[in-house]
Amino acid sequence: MAQTHSISPRIVEALYADALVLADAVRSRFERLRSDSAGARAGGHADEDDCARVLCNCEALRTTTRVMHCLAWLLNHRAYFAGEISEAQLRRHGVLAAHFPATDAAALALLPRDVQVLVRESERLYDRVARIERSWRRPAGANEAGEISAIERLRQRLGAA
Repeated sequence: MAQTHSISPRIVEALYADALVLADAVRSRFERLRSDSAGARAGGHADEDDCARVLCNCEALRTTTRVMHCLAWLLNHRAYFAGEISEAQLRRHGVLAAHFPATDAAALALLPRDVQVLVRESERLYDRVARIERSWRRPAGANEAGEISAIERLRQRLGAA
């Protein structure tokens, strides 16, 4: 199952740079959104403000966690390419969290447009890293479902003989 070299260090570095920029943008925008809602709380309806604040905090946590999972995965691969960890360590500890919860579309619609864009960008980043992860862990010659064709199994047996 040694497919490690199918991931280019340049791809990892580019995604890492994108993820860092996105993480900073997400952090600063949600921080600003929280401070804006705190300033508006003085003259608004307490129940509505509380719901909006909880919604904002939940989405901030979900979005930043999604980006941090991507960063952790990318950092593990950077460490592997730098020779700091072995392939076995990478395979054991460099697993992306599977089935990360998606953002509720109705809740997302209540957030400002620029926040929605950041949330969608974080989802796209996560999806890209997840696709790379799946293809990297897939055995050589396997299809999308991870199944090896009969011809590929025969090739592997003939190559091993």
